[in-house]
Amino acid sequence: MATPLKGLERVPWGTIKDSSGSAEAIPLLLRTVARGDETAARAALGDLRARICQYGFVVDQATAATVPFLWELVRQPQVTCRVQIVRLLKSIAAARQWESTASVYPKLLHHRHNYVGWERDARHAVRADHGTLRRLLTEPDAELVEAATELASALAA
Repeated sequence: MATPLKGLERVPWGTIKDSSGSAEAIPLLLRTVARGDETAARAALGDLRARICQYGFVVDQATAATVPFLWELVRQPQVTCRVQIVRLLKSIAAARQWESTASVYPKLLHHRHNYVGWERDARHAVRADHGTLRRLLTEPDAELVEAATELASALAA
């Protein structure tokens, strides 16, 4: 089995933030999703979701950097929680928490943390892998196709 996630070391995880603080734990969580048994993979993905898409709609600085690795995992048939990863990508693509807040409180646009930019960058990262999304729509797994269809609809909105 090929080892996915070879580019993890190129991301400065210790200098970027997720919802818990330092994003240093993200590589371990991604590796656990990649090679873990179903129980371990789902637990790691749950922790990852809380760090990069808290509450299912609040993204953070580390989200955009994490998204390409999520796409890579979805392409790996041995990953046991591909459907849940696609659903996480959909949540990231639909996230508008910071933009919505900034429309009411424009000062947020000038905050020292670029929340609105992080949100936009995360959405762009999800949109960047159209090829994988098209392939997912032809998978034999009906649940995976359904999740991919929902992601495609979120990206079209």
